[in-house]
Amino acid sequence: MARVTAARSFGLVAILVSVMTTAAAASEPAPAIDPPPTAQNWSDLAKLPDWSGVWIPESWQITTARHPPSWRPEILKDVEALKALEKAGHPKGLYVDCLPEGMPSFIIMTLGATEFLYTPGRVTILNEFDGNRQRRIYTDGRGHPDDPDLTFNGHSVGRWEGGTLVVDTAAILPQTYLPVSQAVGIPNDGDAHIIERIHLIGPDRLVDEMTVEAPHVLAAPWRVTRNFTRTRERRSDIVEASCRQGDFIAGKDAQGHAAFLPIGHTEDGAPLPPDQVKPPQ
Repeated sequence: MARVTAARSFGLVAILVSVMTTAAAASEPAPAIDPPPTAQNWSDLAKLPDWSGVWIPESWQITTARHPPSWRPEILKDVEALKALEKAGHPKGLYVDCLPEGMPSFIIMTLGATEFLYTPGRVTILNEFDGNRQRRIYTDGRGHPDDPDLTFNGHSVGRWEGGTLVVDTAAILPQTYLPVSQAVGIPNDGDAHIIERIHLIGPDRLVDEMTVEAPHVLAAPWRVTRNFTRTRERRSDIVEASCRQGDFIAGKDAQGHAAFLPIGHTEDGAPLPPDQVKPPQ
């Protein structure tokens, strides 16, 4: 009888443990996945403002002159040194070995055409400048990751307030520059945070109003706007870009295959003429 009672007790404990394990598993959050878009998701996109076409940015000189940043006092000497280097023809920073310029330079300093692509749950910004950069802005209600990987453009989440896309960007690499001019910049040094309000101000005019916080280098948030003008001309379509292609010349390798060959330079630093470029052995 004792053995039967013990067996029943063991069975009850096993059942209880099984129920508790199942309940605990059920209480854990399910892995975050993107559900497949529905027909309604796609039809909802038609209700958003029309940002189709190609958008041409205004001159960066106009942008920065209208809204100069307020640098911390100890950073001003670095800013002036960078300006002197640029004036002397030896700019440093902002564009380094074809690395992305990153945010906020992606918006403030871009020279190339820009497109906005709507898909369910996100807005993708495509840019021709410097190797066809892109940004992805999530509009599906998610927040920033608790432990994000830092990137050049950071992690962007957005929401629509009427015809305005409000974007919150964090998790930006500290090495990413705040532009001083078209050619030089100061690293943000960490904890950068950007809020954007992107909206139409006319049938073919769009503005990106930015508030840039970079507490290690800026004395106050930098409020800066960049204006864009729409064109639908095919000659303005985004084309493929490569920031390093100009460092090479089309030729043949040692096996006779088509190849990009280093241009090479003379002793005084001038590029070698194409007929003097030798394929690698």
